[in-house]
Amino acid sequence: MAEAKVKSNLENRAFQEMKKAAVERLQGKSMEQIAERADVLLEKEQGYLELESLGQTIQITCRSWELQEKLEEWHTLLLLHYLEMADGTLLSGEWVTFGNLKDGLIRGTGFDHTADRELGKFLKGKDIEELKKILGALGARIVDGRADLSAELLLFPRYPFLLNIWMEDEEFPAAGKLLVDKSADHYLTIEDAVAAGEVLLRRLREAEQERNSVLSHSHFA
Repeated sequence: MAEAKVKSNLENRAFQEMKKAAVERLQGKSMEQIAERADVLLEKEQGYLELESLGQTIQITCRSWELQEKLEEWHTLLLLHYLEMADGTLLSGEWVTFGNLKDGLIRGTGFDHTADRELGKFLKGKDIEELKKILGALGARIVDGRADLSAELLLFPRYPFLLNIWMEDEEFPAAGKLLVDKSADHYLTIEDAVAAGEVLLRRLREAEQERNSVLSHSHFA
């Protein structure tokens, strides 16, 4: 118990230090330029930036860089890094694995394997309609693809994921593949890209739990 508390405190301290550094790098930059390059809305008179992230509208107060909505810590940090690193590169429309990102040979490929494994567990026992509802809670857009079900999910305006899903059949278990746009290197480093993928996997599980909770309450109502 004590070890877990110490670990939690260390993680929180690390997050606070990284957040402080990210905010310091953003301060002094042109808000107009940040908004244009990151493709986010700038409400200059009200003093905030606004964007969509996994189905949630996020507002960031200019100058202080504080979020008006609650996000998990690493999701918040990724957003700050995205705003800092964005260079305005347009989406390529070409989807790649994390291992194919810049410097992704080790970290990215490792995450590809992790994501494949976690998605296999997540998909087990679910049908397409159930998956569509879970994905819909994260603002997903169902698109045509080579899989049984393909969905685009916006982590940030110029940082989409493509999730390809193959349903279970007599020969093979359900499987999923998570991809990013080839332009992703212009918006997050490989370390942040892996963290972004981990955030999405957690949000999928949370959306599933929230849906199950609602169904459970409606069943007993």
